Amino acid sequence: MAEKVIKSADKVAEEIIEWAEAHGLETAFDRAERLKPCPIGHSGACCKICFMGPCRLVGQDAEEKAVGTCGATLPVVAARNFLRMVAAGTAAHSDHARDMAYTLLEAATGEAPDFQIKDVQKLHKLADILEVPTEGRTKEDIARDVAEKLITQFGQQKGEVSFIKRAPKKRQEVWRKWGIVPRGIDREVVEAMHRTNMGVDQDPDNLLMNALKVSLADGWAGSMISTDVTDILFGTPRPRRSQASIGILKEDEVNVVVHGHEPSLAEMIVEVSQESEIIEYAKKNGANGINLVGMCCTANEVLMRHGIPTAGGFLNQELAIMTGLAEAIMVDVQCIMPAIAQAAKKFHTKVITTSHKGKMIDAIHIQYDEHRAKEVARQILRLAIDNYKNRTTEGERVHETSPVIAGFSHEYIDYMQGGRFRASFRPLNDAIMAGRIRGVAGIVGCNNPRIAAQDSVHDYLAIEFIKNDVLVVTTGCGAAACAKAGFMTPETALEMAGPGLREVCEAIGIPPILHLGACVDNSRILTVATQMAEEGGLGEDIADLPAVGIAPEWMSEKALAIGCYFVASGVYTIFGSESPVEASSEVKRIMTEVWEERVGGKLEFIPDPEEILKKSLEHIDKKRDALKLRKYEPGRFGVERKLLSMADRRKLESPARPHEGVK
Repeated sequence: MAEKVIKSADKVAEEIIEWAEAHGLETAFDRAERLKPCPIGHSGACCKICFMGPCRLVGQDAEEKAVGTCGATLPVVAARNFLRMVAAGTAAHSDHARDMAYTLLEAATGEAPDFQIKDVQKLHKLADILEVPTEGRTKEDIARDVAEKLITQFGQQKGEVSFIKRAPKKRQEVWRKWGIVPRGIDREVVEAMHRTNMGVDQDPDNLLMNALKVSLADGWAGSMISTDVTDILFGTPRPRRSQASIGILKEDEVNVVVHGHEPSLAEMIVEVSQESEIIEYAKKNGANGINLVGMCCTANEVLMRHGIPTAGGFLNQELAIMTGLAEAIMVDVQCIMPAIAQAAKKFHTKVITTSHKGKMIDAIHIQYDEHRAKEVARQILRLAIDNYKNRTTEGERVHETSPVIAGFSHEYIDYMQGGRFRASFRPLNDAIMAGRIRGVAGIVGCNNPRIAAQDSVHDYLAIEFIKNDVLVVTTGCGAAACAKAGFMTPETALEMAGPGLREVCEAIGIPPILHLGACVDNSRILTVATQMAEEGGLGEDIADLPAVGIAPEWMSEKALAIGCYFVASGVYTIFGSESPVEASSEVKRIMTEVWEERVGGKLEFIPDPEEILKKSLEHIDKKRDALKLRKYEPGRFGVERKLLSMADRRKLESPARPHEGVK
């Protein structure tokens, strides 16, 4: 009898996968098993840029001897393919940012009356960076000028994008030395596509340095713009308690899943779902109310700001439909599987596309228009409510959920360490310098059905890092994985974290794994790293910090863009799974040795989770040594303490002493 293959570390997701298999329903997990990747393209050895090809550069001596019809070598082909993926990822994040900038402009001018400016303090901060005057001006006038300046960042042809100056000065000098400061977002994406056209750039080193340049147009421009504008319009996140799991879908309410990446319409859905008329309409149709649920990065946006529960990341979208409980799944752009429309045919779920950029066969299209945002939101909710009566008994009803605390913007991380008047990164830096916290790991990125069991590598690394006193920050589907596993509460620190990290988490009252938001919010991690470097004691640059960045289960071109802008910012970055440039040892050498020598960061692809952990901890310790910090000693802090469970703590006779656990 064949051994059972676990496809997801998410218990609830695994139950639905098993139910789907038993009922002959196909999921991404089944397709990944059936459709094996082309080994030539998978390793970067296939060129299909022109119609003289595709040219497959294979053979024992392919690196030295194989060339395409035009004469392109394997390193050129692999580097060119990689640059194109980074450019596509940058385009995706940055086009999202463009939409947000225009929404801010139209909110300021009154053209989008359903939107307001909610974080004036952050607006003023951005105005200061962009040199927009604020004295004696209304928030609308300031927002208009800020938005117009941000919009120019996309088409700017010369100079430098404005947010580059937010990086440490030493880092800016590195970028200027190697000529990789972006001039304008669109300019760098277009040039990358030109360079990779047939017969243009034939130098793998030059191509790969351009990958760093175009990625900086994402991290230090596009994504950073999106994060800041979203905070201005909808509020800068603060910690909120919620739930995570597909089990959050309710049998007696209208379940509406908001899925994708652009938060504007999802914010309106949140507001409108609380209107008395809409709630009454749901009750008239037999439901007890409306249950709004997030999926993928839109989930992170509404979770961080409103506490809307998350049903999980990328690979849970088909599974949510297969519960038989989702009346509607509303999608916009990025990471939307066309398979959901096909899965919905076997259930009552309505799949609703909302962007002209992302239509889908067999879905209902309701075009989002920011000028009448709430009207569109009401239309979508009424369609979902009308569909409630069509729910059948088919599906797998699951109820298990995990508590999650999310909403750790970089502003709140600053605030939580000293309050309103003494906000500072000094306590975090001091904890690292003293060895209580060994270092910091960013665990981000997608899910991929070809990697072990869904979420398993995210979960393994998160737990092993906190055991080793490494503070974890996470975004995107990585954050969803940790949330579903129940790792994102302060209690986790008491149960799983090493003694040094545990002390810090107890003192501040935070989880040892901090949810920082959606995939565009990796820009928050850049800001956190910059503040740590500028606080003092941990060097002068991001490259000096005892920190690593990891995308354990990546699948998207956006992940490669994120990885490259972290490398360009000086961070040792590791991707799980196989390498898209595996066929070329020269390209791998450039990404590791050459990049590290020039910009302080390097990019490696390591399939083995244990090896990822080992190399990460070695790198963190190496950076500690370079800073001449106290050598990290496992268990040095809190060795004599016996920690009680939260249930035992509540039984203590003296509630005034919540941190006392010594026996």
